[in-house]
Amino acid sequence: MYSCDSGESDDTGTGIDTDAGTGIGTGTDKGTGTATDTDIALVFEDEEYSPARLDTLSTGLAATLARRGVRAGERVALMSSNRPEFVVAVRAVWKVGAAVVLISPAWKHGEVEHVLAVTRPADALGDQRVLADLMPMLHLDEPVSPADRAFPAPDPAADAVLVFSSGTTGLPKAVRHTHASFAVAVDHWRHALGLTDRDRIQVTTPPSHILGLLNIETALRAGARVRLHRRFDLDRFLERIEKDRVTIEMAVAPIALAMASHPGLESYDLSSLRYIMWGATPVTPSVAEEVTRRTGVGWVPAYGASELPVIACNPLDGARLDSVGRLVPGVRARVVDLETGATLGPGETGEIELKSLSLMAGYLPADATHDAFRDGWYRTGDVGHLDADGWLFLTDRSKEMIKVKGFQVAPAEVEAVLLGHPAVADCAVYGVPDAADGEAVIAAVAPRTPAEKPPAAVGADLVAYVGERLATYKRPRHVVFVDEIPRLPSGKALRRVLKERHGRTTDE
Repeated sequence: MYSCDSGESDDTGTGIDTDAGTGIGTGTDKGTGTATDTDIALVFEDEEYSPARLDTLSTGLAATLARRGVRAGERVALMSSNRPEFVVAVRAVWKVGAAVVLISPAWKHGEVEHVLAVTRPADALGDQRVLADLMPMLHLDEPVSPADRAFPAPDPAADAVLVFSSGTTGLPKAVRHTHASFAVAVDHWRHALGLTDRDRIQVTTPPSHILGLLNIETALRAGARVRLHRRFDLDRFLERIEKDRVTIEMAVAPIALAMASHPGLESYDLSSLRYIMWGATPVTPSVAEEVTRRTGVGWVPAYGASELPVIACNPLDGARLDSVGRLVPGVRARVVDLETGATLGPGETGEIELKSLSLMAGYLPADATHDAFRDGWYRTGDVGHLDADGWLFLTDRSKEMIKVKGFQVAPAEVEAVLLGHPAVADCAVYGVPDAADGEAVIAAVAPRTPAEKPPAAVGADLVAYVGERLATYKRPRHVVFVDEIPRLPSGKALRRVLKERHGRTTDE
């Protein structure tokens, strides 16, 4: 499970659709020209980029940023769709010694305005009008001339990237990673995935998310080949696995579900895949097992966060679906009591706290940083336990735990049961205030097919179904039927949105 909170609100769920073309270096100078097959780092549609070409383009853009007045230690906002210029822009900002502020291209005026107020960037790059309307922006379609200029290596202690974490309440916070912490995260991810220069991956999720950027940079630094997609299209996604001989596939929950539901999945040759990595949300075993049954490809669950990008990963030779894996070397974890903060033993459930050199430098606004730590340990807000063999199990987010009559109810546990019902295509569980019980459990359900029974009867069936499998206090008080569950591009359910749409108390 990759627990990355980007705060994104892309309605497509798995990608960004845009009409933006390719700009930097593609319509002007091609640098090193078309890359040979053994020298391809990045592929986008029919365009290929060698490492040398990417370096030439990023150097040219860095020189342009310097002429625009960007200096080392400043910040540059980047709001870009999925395109090669995103990679060039990130590296150009780093070359000039500045930090890149990643903004989701799905965000609206008010959200971007908040980002700019929090980070105060000196300049902006992108292809989105909303950013251009708020501050001067160099459009990624504008030609950039090559530059014969050398830039000093950035200070390892300086900020490299700021990504936004939605958390569970309040406005998104900027998560600050230094060049040093991000480099450690890249090393951790490369080790966890067993990534080499013989691998090929593809990226369909927005690179403005920490996982998207991490996937791209880890692959490029390992010498692997990356195919970047403009948007997610399932058939094109499967076709590229077959034609490119992709070896490692990254999948968030909507992609996994789409694969499991695809009627022609067996018609694609996916034999090149070593595994599929499941991230961002808890693994749904029935979905993962269905894909494996139909393709023969296994899964590698992983777990990370915007604040600490790589925490745990399943071993490549023994992955299991019920655990996010073992801690990657270099990450320390402890589990503490939710109420007292006392350290717990193996098998005992509490909040997971972490230490690592890949940990963020802090938040913006800075005053949000203090509450994220306890005695020097980062508080993930995730609930789970470590067993005696070092396997890490997640139960839920502590801030999303529902307290019914003094008992803690984990939404993910109820959701896992509901997803086992044949009438449920998708669901999300959340709590609302209740005068008698403190909170009541509400289940939002997207039905698989139109129900033959009245909604009230179907809802009663689902409540009974949960009650037969979980403790009484974990049964939903109400079932709300929706067309679809709103989710971030990472796959995380937007429970806050469901509360706003369907009522915040049991009296409404």
